[in-house]
Amino acid sequence: MNPTVGVLALQGGVAEHASLLEGLGARVVLVKRPEQLEGLDALVLPGGESTTIDRLTRIFGLRQPLIEAISAGLPTLGTCAGLILLARQVEDPAAGQQTLGLLDVTVRRNAFGSQVDSAETQLAWGASGADGAGQLTDAGGQVPVKAAFIRAPIVTQLGQNVTVLARHAGQVVGVQQGHLLGISFHPELTGDTTVHRALLDLI
Repeated sequence: MNPTVGVLALQGGVAEHASLLEGLGARVVLVKRPEQLEGLDALVLPGGESTTIDRLTRIFGLRQPLIEAISAGLPTLGTCAGLILLARQVEDPAAGQQTLGLLDVTVRRNAFGSQVDSAETQLAWGASGADGAGQLTDAGGQVPVKAAFIRAPIVTQLGQNVTVLARHAGQVVGVQQGHLLGISFHPELTGDTTVHRALLDLI
């Protein structure tokens, strides 16, 4: 049976994630209301403006339902602004900015510069030789991912149970903590399905 994957659809790169997931055989639900979180097999928090998405989750009454659903074990991928939303802490938050506080990392917003500093590159994806349950690749195996960076954040501090899955220019740009995946980049803009398949594998 095909999985049902929600894409938080308040702002940002919603359509691109939906298209990529549908291409992988998933049924996509565009999540704008708390009741749409029910029955999901996985969830994507897309890129966009992290402060705007944060504010809209509160306006639409989604903040606490998101925390509860993800805390209960819903496999979740946060990309760019979605990574910021998932993070435990932001180094340089905007005034009043909140996060869901579920992924045990600290992030720095816009660490790779402004929109004009955006870049497309290829990364090595996978937990290189790390032990532990739920790894996304075979022991020591890494695969290439075509990634786009747009005003991307970086992970500056890692909690004990967080595994690094990708680096760019020496900075951490992809992590996993159990059923949570967080990335700084946009594979949905390049059409690379590696990370989305990793999310589906967590179901």
